[in-house]
Amino acid sequence: MSEHRSPEENLEALGYALPSAPSPGGNYVSAKSFGSVVFLAGVVSIGPEGVITGTAGAGRTVEEGYSAAQACALTQLAVLRRELGSLDLVAEVLSVNGYVNAAPGFTESPAVINGASDLLVRVFGEAGRHARAAVGVSALPRNALVEIQMTVRVKEP
Repeated sequence: MSEHRSPEENLEALGYALPSAPSPGGNYVSAKSFGSVVFLAGVVSIGPEGVITGTAGAGRTVEEGYSAAQACALTQLAVLRRELGSLDLVAEVLSVNGYVNAAPGFTESPAVINGASDLLVRVFGEAGRHARAAVGVSALPRNALVEIQMTVRVKEP
């Protein structure tokens, strides 16, 4: 996307609509700030039909996981917009931790989590590049296919 467009304009140009930001599912907050850094709690893959469920490598493909990771990134952007008022206040994405509900021996977790990483770079440009972990796990809440946790830095006032 254009380096001259804001993240909000990039989202619109890409044709993405942010979902509703979810409420915490337990005794935690969706976002916690420390100085200019915002830590986002993990969000599971949710689409228009509800939770995107399943196990990568056992009934779910890398491509389906990629889409689920993208859905997680959109949810995280919705949380950021709710917390900050605008995505234009994001200075950069610092880190993404991606968890894939994976069958034993599934080695393509990085390809799945690319769904989130690619979207963040499309929305924020170079400021969307981040440090990352992409881990296969034996189970996720609500049998979700993917969960994403993020840390961002906001612009100084």
